Amino acid sequence: MNLLAGETLRILLVSSTEGLRNEVGEALPAGDHRLYWVAEPDLAPVRVQDLAPHVILVDDVLSGADPVALITQLAARAPSAAILALVQADAIDQVREALLAGARGFVTKPLRGDELRTTLRQVLARTPGKNGVGPAAQTTNGRVIVFCAPKGGTGRTTLAINTSIRLQTISRKEVVLMDADYASPAVDVALNLPSRRTVVDLLPRLSRLDDDLISGVLVRHASEIRVLLAPPPADLSSPMSLPQVQQVLVGLKRLFPWVVVDLGLPLDETAFAFLDGADRIIMSVLPEMVGLRNTRLMLDQLQERGYPDEKVWLVLNRATMVGGVPLGDIERRLRVTVKYSIPDDQPLATHSINRGVPLVMSHERSAVARAVQQFAQRLVESLSDDLPRHGMKAEQHSERLSGWIGRFRRPIRSAET
Repeated sequence: MNLLAGETLRILLVSSTEGLRNEVGEALPAGDHRLYWVAEPDLAPVRVQDLAPHVILVDDVLSGADPVALITQLAARAPSAAILALVQADAIDQVREALLAGARGFVTKPLRGDELRTTLRQVLARTPGKNGVGPAAQTTNGRVIVFCAPKGGTGRTTLAINTSIRLQTISRKEVVLMDADYASPAVDVALNLPSRRTVVDLLPRLSRLDDDLISGVLVRHASEIRVLLAPPPADLSSPMSLPQVQQVLVGLKRLFPWVVVDLGLPLDETAFAFLDGADRIIMSVLPEMVGLRNTRLMLDQLQERGYPDEKVWLVLNRATMVGGVPLGDIERRLRVTVKYSIPDDQPLATHSINRGVPLVMSHERSAVARAVQQFAQRLVESLSDDLPRHGMKAEQHSERLSGWIGRFRRPIRSAET
């Protein structure tokens, strides 16, 4: 089970009875979890692929469908998920069949909150290997840096690309750059990376997301950073969901010590899924009044979501542009401190994008490239004190998971969605 610290536990209930959904919601403990419900058994395999749940609860009453056959199907679709059968207390034969079909345990009905919580603790404490037993796979918990902006044209993508390259050279640890601007993707053009492989190739297989699958979709740039491209807007039929974003980030963090995300607008639930998973949020802003007004609104949204001030870094791009608002006025208007300033050289930035060559590679002695170098150095210093080496040991992963499991001993709070 690829549950990392800070990740939301996803629980999928398959039941034809709405009353059971309410019982499960009331019995779940407080903590970071989401409860999803599917009433039609035929839709459960598709829902499993979309959500990539950590736990699947299967009711033994499914409007004529065979729950044992469904468990067999779900176990094949989501081998890393913990499946629990919800059965009547006297249905011993059905319990045996469910366990043989791939369930990891069972809970009797009518539900008792303490029994459900105990069973969940037990299955979450197990960290099965490839054959269902043994130690958890080795993993890293890479740092996620999300670049965002209150409006287009702030140089967000240029800053994300060039910072990614310098992060890798300074830290000597691998970096993956993810283009998450699904309305106006630009990383492929800015890096001259034509490719048919995009994040869309991962979405249908999230329940079976392994390192080889992720690596096969990434594109290697000449700078040696790896890139996960966004599809053309027409190829993404619907926005990525919270579980999909979390699964992709978990997979990337498992492979790379640094995960850089170029996040586009609008600031919707998909965008907040990336921001929730960020260790650092870099907001690029220009020294002009419209952008400052939008920046204050965006900062207010982040504060309402409970993001700590130290998590959000404001970067003033094109700080020396003629006629720009002075730095002191910006800080007074926004009531925040600008963390870093990048000088203005719009001709060089435009030339770099048109050529498809990052400016830290083509003009590394320019004032902009030197500023990006110093900015990346500051990021490394602020985040790499406890940055894990490639391959967290199984016992370290177990400690993180145990900390999460401990939340299941807290008072009940429904988190149904």
